[in-house]
Amino acid sequence: MPALPLQTSEQTSQVCEDGQALCGWTEEATGNADLAQAADLLIGKPLTITLLVLGALLVRWVLHRLVDRVVRRAELGMVPDRFARAASTTSARLGRSVETSPRDLAARARRIQRAKTMGSLLKSIISGVVLAVAATMILSELGVNIAPIIASAGIVGLALGFGAQTLVKDFLSGIFMLIEDQYGVGDVVDLGEASGTVEAVSLRVTRLRDANGTVWYVRNGEILRVGNMSQNWARAVLDITVTYDADLVHARQVLGEVATSMWQDEDFQGRVIEEPEEPGVEAMTLDGITLRVSLKTAPMEQWSVARALRERVKARFDHEGIVIPHTRYVEWTPEAPETSERSGAPARYGAAERGPDREPVDGEEPPSPTRPVR
Repeated sequence: MPALPLQTSEQTSQVCEDGQALCGWTEEATGNADLAQAADLLIGKPLTITLLVLGALLVRWVLHRLVDRVVRRAELGMVPDRFARAASTTSARLGRSVETSPRDLAARARRIQRAKTMGSLLKSIISGVVLAVAATMILSELGVNIAPIIASAGIVGLALGFGAQTLVKDFLSGIFMLIEDQYGVGDVVDLGEASGTVEAVSLRVTRLRDANGTVWYVRNGEILRVGNMSQNWARAVLDITVTYDADLVHARQVLGEVATSMWQDEDFQGRVIEEPEEPGVEAMTLDGITLRVSLKTAPMEQWSVARALRERVKARFDHEGIVIPHTRYVEWTPEAPETSERSGAPARYGAAERGPDREPVDGEEPPSPTRPVR
């Protein structure tokens, strides 16, 4: 009976490829190449694929937990809540109710919904990327040549980078805008060329309507700055001008009393959230001396509070005799000459004989233009 030839280590390396540890270990233990290949096919590859799947699921779970953490932070807003806490403390000191207003509840609900939407989008992106990487590695483990797949992915990415870079820029800007809670539906914003109330927000464009009713569509990638006039709190600032001969101490006192009375008025509870500030003289111009007063208000309440404050200031200034400079117009005409000695007829010009639109006759002075008098 002829003896079976023994396989050398060089022959073993030809049977088991690099990276097939189970195949090499089985062949070294048994000396059977067929058994080593079967062990690698039935145990090694399924075990590797299982580890790849488990690793992909672990990476996906960790990244999803990070997204959930970011979403929870986004639900609290980017601006700290110390303003709301300060307003609640001041209201409690004055005996007011510290319940949250419906506007605050609506804003919080909108912010939570936006944060959850962005969290869902990020989770979908993470799942897609992890799935693509894991699938590519599994195909490579099964012996599929993945070089054309990777090359195709690179070409597609390059084409998107050059051909659709504006679209990618819009989407990335929209994602960061939603994550940072820069503005949302119902906010009054200034986007540079366009300003108004936001009606819709998507990952690519923002739609807003201005005071004239014009609807503006602004691409998110073209937004370089955002001025949000309705986020967290606002401020109503009034500049009141008085004459130079007015008593500034008395005028400032009256202005502060009017603003304080509005702050303490129950009708403005929840709309004026802090005591008014009256810094004093803001400017000195040809028209008079400008005094400034400001009130911190709830979001989007600064305009109505400013209008009501103007009415109260006007009524109180009239009562106190404080004059607000304003322009008055008077019409001046030359005096009429004496009547003619021979005919006794009145002159052919003058305020009683000549209207402002009649052409002057020979020897008659032209009508004097209307001149403003302050």
